[in-house]
Amino acid sequence: MIDRAGPLPITRQCEILDLSRSSVYYRLMPIPDEELELMRRIDEIHLRLPFLGSRKIRDVLRREGHGVNRKKVQRLMRLMGMCALYPKRRTSLPGKGHTIYPYLLRDVAVVRPNQVWVADICYIPMARGFLYLVAIMDWYSRKVLSWRLSNTLDTEFCVGALEEALRYHGVPEIFNTDQGAQFTSEAFTGKLKEAQVRISMDGKGRWIDNIFIERLWRSLKYEEVYLKAYETVAEAIRGIGEYFDFYNEQRPHQSLARRTPNEVYVHSLTRPEAA
Repeated sequence: MIDRAGPLPITRQCEILDLSRSSVYYRLMPIPDEELELMRRIDEIHLRLPFLGSRKIRDVLRREGHGVNRKKVQRLMRLMGMCALYPKRRTSLPGKGHTIYPYLLRDVAVVRPNQVWVADICYIPMARGFLYLVAIMDWYSRKVLSWRLSNTLDTEFCVGALEEALRYHGVPEIFNTDQGAQFTSEAFTGKLKEAQVRISMDGKGRWIDNIFIERLWRSLKYEEVYLKAYETVAEAIRGIGEYFDFYNEQRPHQSLARRTPNEVYVHSLTRPEAA
């Protein structure tokens, strides 16, 4: 944390914290409406065609009349925390010095609730501005166990979602994420280790593991977010909360034999766990 009023020069504070001075002196400027609209369109393209990278998204935008180059598309995708889904060594970058855990789900049959939990972060457009959403899902039942919104891609809101899931739904055997800095942080992995949860992280060729939660993002955005231009964070919290209640308790899934995630989650637990 930079102390601008302290006796230690900012230059020295940056050296100690391993921060660039430009990031400290930078003052956040409002994002122009034109860029916010472009970010929303990139988000829509990514949801529909998640395998497209920045070059092809640029081509789609140009065909629609947007005069953008690849660098601008790359910058906006980074701002949204977004990248194409395809087999590659890493889907996102861990923080400097963070431990990367091995992938534990190869050849593992997921056959019961609380066997494997997964987590991911997505971009949520608003009428003006945007938020980030993290959700924790039970892999077997597709039930959304907890979620949090934030206006920054920090670790705190991810830890908050994890603490809520552990408090209300018990402890999974394995927790799987990508290698993003929020999930590789000691604050996040430390909570899992305290609960004696085995930590798994996607590695080379494991992009397919994001499919279930990517489908959740698609459903959420097309059935809720894109239909409403949230004016405030409070509106977004209320709308997304109501949608996840609907998703868990009322929305049947073809892959779950037309049952809801909540029905599969509760009915598949053993009697002591359900109690």
